[in-house]
Amino acid sequence: MKKYTYAYGRGTMDFEVEESKVLKEIRTKEFPVIKDIKSAVLDAINHPSGGKSLAKKIKPGDTVAFICNDPTRVANSFDFMPILVNEMNRLGVKDEDMKIVFALGTHRLMTEEEMKESVGAEVAGRLKMINSNAKIKEDFEFQGTTSRGTDVWIHKEICHVDHVILTGTIVHHYFSGYGGGRKAIMPGCALWETVRHNHSFMLDPRSGLGKAEGNPVYDDQMESVALFAKGRDLFLFNAILNAKHEFLKIFAGDYIAAHKEACKFVDEVYGVPINKEADVVIVSCGGYPKDINVYQMQKTMDNAQLAVRKGGVVILLAECEEGSGSAILEETFKRLGSAEAIETELRKNFEIGANKAWAVSRLMVKADYVLVSGLDKAMAKQFLFADCVDTVAKALEYAEKKLGKDYSVILMPEGSLTVPLLK
Repeated sequence: MKKYTYAYGRGTMDFEVEESKVLKEIRTKEFPVIKDIKSAVLDAINHPSGGKSLAKKIKPGDTVAFICNDPTRVANSFDFMPILVNEMNRLGVKDEDMKIVFALGTHRLMTEEEMKESVGAEVAGRLKMINSNAKIKEDFEFQGTTSRGTDVWIHKEICHVDHVILTGTIVHHYFSGYGGGRKAIMPGCALWETVRHNHSFMLDPRSGLGKAEGNPVYDDQMESVALFAKGRDLFLFNAILNAKHEFLKIFAGDYIAAHKEACKFVDEVYGVPINKEADVVIVSCGGYPKDINVYQMQKTMDNAQLAVRKGGVVILLAECEEGSGSAILEETFKRLGSAEAIETELRKNFEIGANKAWAVSRLMVKADYVLVSGLDKAMAKQFLFADCVDTVAKALEYAEKKLGKDYSVILMPEGSLTVPLLK
């Protein structure tokens, strides 16, 4: 038996697995870590991928809006925001002419303390900070309608500034292809109905993880941001982190060109080849905030299903300190109770929250998912999980009852990041 220690919530969880059963432990590829973050940040914004550097864009007296991630995304904004803000000062932009808009999309509002933690106390004390609350329509301005019929409403706080700087990190996304880039604006700073209509395209088989052009969700988001970008100056600042939340590379410049370049590196860092699917996959989301709730945990479920054989078992370590993360998600499971019923209703009437119920339940068709979690056991059962236990050992007992004692295992300690690629 070999002992493993994987991230779980804000701490860790230990478990043991017979070493001979393990086919592979999937981790992100090793890349040199950026040691001097300030130099890397300044180098990226002064040598952009496409377009002019910030030094050539910014003039004294200009106004700037930074878009920053909410707590469900690991961005390390507190590391780079002081550098960016001080650079704006050097270029002649006053603190009172800058602001931060948090790209919540349809997620819950951030508290003042969370905002401060996100960008650092120094920046939080200097700049105005705003939640993009998707439910307050009067806070949004109409930009036009996409060719797919999405009415694009974007938060007014980024509509009337000289420069919009899109910050954040990039990982794979289970239906819009990749995070980062245009997502800071759409869905990050978009009205609820705008997001709802865009996300309805996730039901199209052309949508999916690692798919960009030709993916209707991605294409609609790009078209939406293009409508907003007319007559405006947008500048991208996206970082790629490893599983320890350390900076590997920073990409900056044109919001399209820099993002495309970054996505190639994302595939290189997070894509991991496997020779065969396993009977059992033991996967950790990577701890908080990736396992903060079921809503966020689901992305790890998608990655894990790429490593498990049909009829196998996925053992998922996810504390879920905030429970489900969505009242609509709970209501949908309680009322409909099956993947088929959820999908049928969603195709008739697409609703944010209900879409996550489909995203979770559709995965149960391939394998049984056993939660190792603090989630309420009755809720886990309602969400169609095969079981909800408090240790990996108990989850393995479930797997043995289903599969027998002769089973293979793939381990995924960084499940929210790593994407298994079957050769």
